[in-house]
Amino acid sequence: MDSKDSHDNVKITEEDVIGLLDIFTKVPALILKGIVAGNSNVVKSFGNQIKEYQGQLSDEEMAKVKLVLMMPVSELQEILRRSYERTGKKQLKILSDPKAEAFIKKNLKELETILFK
Repeated sequence: MDSKDSHDNVKITEEDVIGLLDIFTKVPALILKGIVAGNSNVVKSFGNQIKEYQGQLSDEEMAKVKLVLMMPVSELQEILRRSYERTGKKQLKILSDPKAEAFIKKNLKELETILFK
């Protein structure tokens, strides 16, 4: 089986989102709302830490990151919305709002640059 085949069955679940966005849920909701409204590139600020952490990720975790980077933001936001419904974390509600689309796109593009270019 080649690596493409092994990644075909990788799916992103609400649990994955909750785990991956743990950093965002640590930020107070009011602050996150301001960061999203300002369309800040927070990923760029943490580029070195992201590169260091990348070495700790398994192949499956990297496949999930790639999947998130390739999926439409609307689909990711639907997962965020469902995650919010399960957890009640206001930060997930903020990120699932259509107004957060530009923020998410900008930060996903930066993440792709840091990890894969």
